[in-house]
Amino acid sequence: MTHSAPDPAPAPRGTPPLRPAARVVLLDPDGLVLLMRYDDGPPNGPHWATPGGGLEAGEDYPDGALRELAEETGWTDIDLLGQVYERGHTIEWNGRIVHQHERFYLARTGMPRREITGVEAMHAADTIAAWRWWTLAELDATTEVIWPHGLPAIIRNALAGGTAAGQT
Repeated sequence: MTHSAPDPAPAPRGTPPLRPAARVVLLDPDGLVLLMRYDDGPPNGPHWATPGGGLEAGEDYPDGALRELAEETGWTDIDLLGQVYERGHTIEWNGRIVHQHERFYLARTGMPRREITGVEAMHAADTIAAWRWWTLAELDATTEVIWPHGLPAIIRNALAGGTAAGQT
């Protein structure tokens, strides 16, 4: 697991604004990982990503990760096991280009292939088109776009007790 790094410095003038975000790498008892599908237009394009999103004002990364997970799944009984990855990337969000700084946290649910219900309106508002539990072998083999790139290796490394510091 990685330790929390300080927040990145604000973006220099003329670069996209910084958007801090937190995401949850949620595994079920069989080692499947939950991903959400976004059918975004350019420049993001269609992609699968772990549950998560932008932090609210004054919110820290772990609290933001749990809030986002609860909003996207309805589940409030998940505990974070620690930060496993960190990255920065430039995306379109809310009609503008931003540099999103993300921290990823490992978590587990005790229910195999746990169903998501009761959050359909939130998914529609947040452009979540679908959700699915994936095996690591399926992630290795898919031709679909998965964010972050290399997610299966990040998960394997975290499960082996390693760290994946990522990039900013």
